[in-house]
Amino acid sequence: MKLKKIKSERRRLADEVYDQLLDAIHNDEIKANGRLVQEKLAADLQISRTPIREALLRLEQEGVLITSPRGGFVIRHMSTKEVSELYQARAAIEVHAARILAGQNDDNKNAKLRKIIEREENGVGPTVHSYFKANRNIHRAIVELSENRYLMELFDNIWNRGSSFQIFAEIEKIDISKSLGDHLILVEAIETGNLDTVTRAVIDHIEDGLELQIKALEHQA
Repeated sequence: MKLKKIKSERRRLADEVYDQLLDAIHNDEIKANGRLVQEKLAADLQISRTPIREALLRLEQEGVLITSPRGGFVIRHMSTKEVSELYQARAAIEVHAARILAGQNDDNKNAKLRKIIEREENGVGPTVHSYFKANRNIHRAIVELSENRYLMELFDNIWNRGSSFQIFAEIEKIDISKSLGDHLILVEAIETGNLDTVTRAVIDHIEDGLELQIKALEHQA
């Protein structure tokens, strides 16, 4: 069988719309009670409704949006049980990525991770949104440095799923400063090369984050 060469094509419109909507949700430009309507989005973006609908359905499938009773889509809120399950899934992914790094105990990777943590934490602003971005970038770096593409895909899916940032947005009156600085403990655990040590460190860190989220949900209620 002779196959023809596939020519590279430009990025699909639906993917562009997906990225824009997801960024707008994370940047709090789309509010928790705001509706996303295909016709309005099509007018704003000056494109047809087909790629917009495809992007909206993808966000719905990933658990970021749900269909509104009034039509269109709204950001999906998560229950305490769902948040707990989300963090359990995060632990499964991030523990394995950290164990890969601990097994390698690569000085260059460890130094790079330290620099990322210092850059993100030193650049954190006074808002919860700023903390959310820094926190995500740090945890994503751990998974990315493991160089496992499937863990990376799972990580992005978990962090996008539900309304992660909207949950964080409820922590305005909850002290988040105690979480800053704890990330270097993860690097120190990786640098031991001990798999049990790094497993415990990552689980403890993620459980602390879960406790913070539960407090935010209680405050919201």
